[in-house]
Amino acid sequence: MPTMVQTDPPRASYPQTDPPRPAREYLPTMYDLPSEVIGDAGTPDEFHLEQAILLKETFVPPAISPAEVFSAVDMNLYYDLRRTDWYKRPDWFGVIGAPRLYEGRDSRLSYVVWQEPAAPLIVVELLSSSTEKEDLGQTLREVNQPPTKWEVYERILRVPYYAVFGRKKDELRVFKLSGLQYAEVTGHEGRVWVPEAELGLGLWHGGFRGQERLWLRWYDADGNWIPTQDERIEQERREKEAALLRETRSSQRVEQAEQRAEQERQRAEQAEYRAEQERQRAERLAELLRQMGKDPDQL
Repeated sequence: MPTMVQTDPPRASYPQTDPPRPAREYLPTMYDLPSEVIGDAGTPDEFHLEQAILLKETFVPPAISPAEVFSAVDMNLYYDLRRTDWYKRPDWFGVIGAPRLYEGRDSRLSYVVWQEPAAPLIVVELLSSSTEKEDLGQTLREVNQPPTKWEVYERILRVPYYAVFGRKKDELRVFKLSGLQYAEVTGHEGRVWVPEAELGLGLWHGGFRGQERLWLRWYDADGNWIPTQDERIEQERREKEAALLRETRSSQRVEQAEQRAEQERQRAEQAEYRAEQERQRAERLAELLRQMGKDPDQL
């Protein structure tokens, strides 16, 4: 007897729907998470580093030996001998009259003002949302806390020039020490001259490290932008190519002149050869006439 296999009755077909998805979750971005330490702005972002490097590479005072010029990117600046644990960390600062190497032989780990021959000539801070108020002197010193950046630059170190620049607004603001406090330089239209360095600080639109935007960099007395290291290398390469091209063209001109001289010599030789042939034909003709009893000179 055959075995009977029981089958399930056919199931009704129902439309399949996905379960509802939760609303999209917006996670914090790099702007919200600068550091794992609460209240710490963290290490400099990419723009801060590149902008500071551009300032460092173009800070080349023309009348001062490079060995007597120092500038730093994101370096601790110690300013109070009585409180050696207090420091500020400017995005960039430049010093004239301080050796490039500490005591002429070693790279600095920090800039300790009381051990150096000069304080910074200029400090540049690059604005960010976490430091903007302090950078612009809009924060008050808290009790038992170190002085603010503004106080240090203006009142303690007496830095002659203090500049702030932010990538959001692309606005350059420069403050110059006047008496006991900073006064903002107005009407500069994006260019401020610093006579002590014989350089100017200005806004430049161009490409640097693969990014096209408005940058802060130094320019010379003729208004020309001080070249970066890569630009100097490229400029030297072009100058060498131009010199080689001039040398090649000069050699070609000499060679062409020699060729023309040779051609003239050959033409002179050919002319002399033709003249000799004509003279010989004339002599043969004269001889023939004399044999015929005629005087060639009378013809």
